[in-house]
Formats: sequence, structure tokens, C-alpha cells
Amino acid sequence: MNVIGPQVRRIREKQLLTQDELTTRCNLIGFNISRSTLAKIESQVRRVTDYEVALLAEALKIDMPKLFEIT
Repeated sequence: MNVIGPQVRRIREKQLLTQDELTTRCNLIGFNISRSTLAKIESQVRRVTDYEVALLAEALKIDMPKLFEIT
């Protein structure tokens, strides 16, 4: 399980990004991720490494601690 999945989804939706758009951003910064993998992260099915957390924050253009906020 991961703790950031729901927050990734909330931030992505707040930025009006689709999963495909976020995965494109990730791919552009060198994080090779598919839409189905992102869906698994958001639904807390797939574990996320510290490095991937940093890359997701970069792709979302947010500070990494925002991914750990509980709303």
C-alpha cells in the first residue's frame, strides 16, 4: 500500500489533468510510467518508491510534502 495515491488523484484533478496528461508529464521528465500504473498508484494498489514520489511531485509541479498532506 502507499499513502500518497489519493492525494496524487486529488491534486491531479484539481489541476484538471487526466491520467494520460499526468503520465505524459512524467514521461517528459524521465519517469517512464503508464496510465494503468498511475491508476494503480492512485488507488493504492501499487507501492511507490521515494524516488517515484519525488518524480510525481515534480510532474505535478508541487513540493513533495504536499503529497503527504491529509485532506
